Amino acid sequence: MRIVGGRHRGTRLASVRAGDVAAHLRPTSDRVRETIFNLLQNGCYGDPVEGARVLDLFAGTGALGLEALSRGAEFVLFVDNGVKAGGIIRENIDTLRAIGLTNIFRRDATRLGPALCAPFDLVFLDPPYGKALGRPALSRAREYGWLADDVLIVWEEGAQQAVPEGFGIFDARRYGETWVHILHTL
Repeated sequence: MRIVGGRHRGTRLASVRAGDVAAHLRPTSDRVRETIFNLLQNGCYGDPVEGARVLDLFAGTGALGLEALSRGAEFVLFVDNGVKAGGIIRENIDTLRAIGLTNIFRRDATRLGPALCAPFDLVFLDPPYGKALGRPALSRAREYGWLADDVLIVWEEGAQQAVPEGFGIFDARRYGETWVHILHTL
């Protein structure tokens, strides 16, 4: 696993190791990550990454948030409740020397409380596939003030998802086993 674009392009990231099977981490492949960022930066969204405050829900290895940081995001908050995930994210933050530009919040993404900081412009939502965790996490993030009014959400799942109430969809595409949905608030 590596950073595929931006100032840290080619940097190898720590990933799920053979002994970490119990951590249930499923990192976004380099190819899908590159496709997501090409959609974001070359689509009709302007450049939602440059200068963005990014919220990476179900962060896993942190690859999506770190890719955004490499491509010009201002700050990334990683949310994951896994001990292994937290360790991998910390290792990857150290590799990119991004300590002052990131933070890790060890919390269940479906149980976010009130936002502790300014709202986020760009959200990556990559819950475990088939567990129906995306909707509650997104609803909770909106309910508790984590999302900016003009937020852009990239939701990755193993199947096409219905758009939650209060959100609209810009795009939904399938890449092998992965569906990528690009949402916005109404």
